[in-house]
Amino acid sequence: MASTLEEFKRREKHKLPRHVGLIIDGNRRWAKKRNLDTDFGHLVGYENLKKRLFDFFDAGIHYLSLYILSLENVKKRNSEELDYLYKIMIKAVDTVVEESIVKKEKVQFNIVGRISMLPAETKKKIDELIEFTKDHDQNFINLCIMYDGHEEIVDAVKEIVKDRIPPEKINKNVIKKYLYSDFPPVDYIIRTGMDDGARISGFLLWDSSYAEFKFRNELWPDYNKEMIIEDLKDYIRRNRRMGK
Repeated sequence: MASTLEEFKRREKHKLPRHVGLIIDGNRRWAKKRNLDTDFGHLVGYENLKKRLFDFFDAGIHYLSLYILSLENVKKRNSEELDYLYKIMIKAVDTVVEESIVKKEKVQFNIVGRISMLPAETKKKIDELIEFTKDHDQNFINLCIMYDGHEEIVDAVKEIVKDRIPPEKINKNVIKKYLYSDFPPVDYIIRTGMDDGARISGFLLWDSSYAEFKFRNELWPDYNKEMIIEDLKDYIRRNRRMGK
């Protein structure tokens, strides 16, 4: 299938989205359906994520934003589950540091959100991840942690006020400069585990104003290479009007 992804990239290179956002949903429900512990669902979801990231790179996508943990999640999850998620984050950093493919593919990781709210040990590990990959310049990943799209805009406005920028100088470019990420606008958002509606739950609100959306019933641990190709083909078939 790797060769299929590479062939797809060569064939459709100029039609592919530049920046894809992934709302990774369904780990808990995947475990519940199998009478398994919730923590195991998160672990399986994490293992699947590691594989899928490089599938997207193989397909020619160089910017990925991943909705990992929202501020709303933090409010609703119990402390035991959150502690396990933080442990997975620590494990993930250790894995990235040891993975030769991260260096080979020159993957740079950035964290988007209020990471000051993370436990000290987890934040320290994430800082190590940013430092370790800061000079990589081929593929880019935003990890949206302690993130909320409304709060991102609120924080940007606060910084604009703090810097005393005159109202007549404020425009879309200025606001973009003060957002958490300097990634290009997101072209395509894919959400798994969406069997009860179609929503993005505050994900990249500013940068998704002209994005295309794909909602899948499949739960994240079941999302695979074939689905990636299906979703990218679906994107290519669409007529992006971009407000016209």
